[in-house]
Amino acid sequence: MSGLRPLKPALQAIAIEELNEVPQRVPADIEALREWVLKQPHLRACTDERFLLAFLRGTKFSLERAKEKFDRFYTLQSSIPEVFNARRLATDPVVLEILRMGVLLRLPLAADDPGPCVTIIRAGSYDTSKYKFQDIIRLGSMFGEIMMFEDENATVSGYVEIMDMTGVTGSHLFALQPQLLSKFSTYADEAMPTRQKGIHFINVPAAFETGFNSLRSFFPAKIKSRISVSSDPEAIFQIVRREYLPQEYGGTRGTMRDISEAMEAKLYSYGSYFEAAQHFGTDEKLREFGDRVQHSHRSSFGAVGSFRKLEID
Repeated sequence: MSGLRPLKPALQAIAIEELNEVPQRVPADIEALREWVLKQPHLRACTDERFLLAFLRGTKFSLERAKEKFDRFYTLQSSIPEVFNARRLATDPVVLEILRMGVLLRLPLAADDPGPCVTIIRAGSYDTSKYKFQDIIRLGSMFGEIMMFEDENATVSGYVEIMDMTGVTGSHLFALQPQLLSKFSTYADEAMPTRQKGIHFINVPAAFETGFNSLRSFFPAKIKSRISVSSDPEAIFQIVRREYLPQEYGGTRGTMRDISEAMEAKLYSYGSYFEAAQHFGTDEKLREFGDRVQHSHRSSFGAVGSFRKLEID
């Protein structure tokens, strides 16, 4: 899966201005992070250059912060075994069933659009007697990692999630599992290198709108301000361009089934990665050994390194 692609001009401008990216230095920056990863006795991790580049962009090319986030990425996964487990495979029946139901829809953007990527999560479209909330999050986490490999809109401009509450019942609300939601939100905020730009709850029953606003309490402080809740059926058009939406949402970009089929093909193409990811993670006993043999610490994970100096014109 290796092989860097040049950014399109609009995204490149954002990467330079907002993320401190220096195009001619990117290969050297990636190699510096890879060398550090390979020297960590406690880490078993992916070292694909696109994967590593996502962490550099997500930390504005601070090598030290990239190390911390990379380590936290694998460390925090171990604290959410409901999501990161043996079922996290491209061939898992539950993963495929949820995908084919269109619970998760990643909207394709225009080729020249430099905006954040957009995902619709149809929170009321699954049977709570058959599937659990963690099953939905598991699928979302898989596509979150696929974004890191190949979605430059996500790694440069971030991502937006639209939670469509159409058809949500009491059983769906009960299934939300606030503790799991809180843990995964912390993981997304502290460990994922892609930047969360907004979580928009739409089609919320008017009677429940106030209650849904209380969901903010389960999100990290930085994300709370990015949450919106609306019962207005037209709210989605204020978040994403109509032409990006499938026909079922009043758009012209094919159908939900078209999107789901494209996503399934994409997931299959990453089958070997998710098989390998079953063996990625941290060995905390070896981390302790690494801490003893290294003498300079800048991060809470025993990482050694320095901040790359920002180049300011």
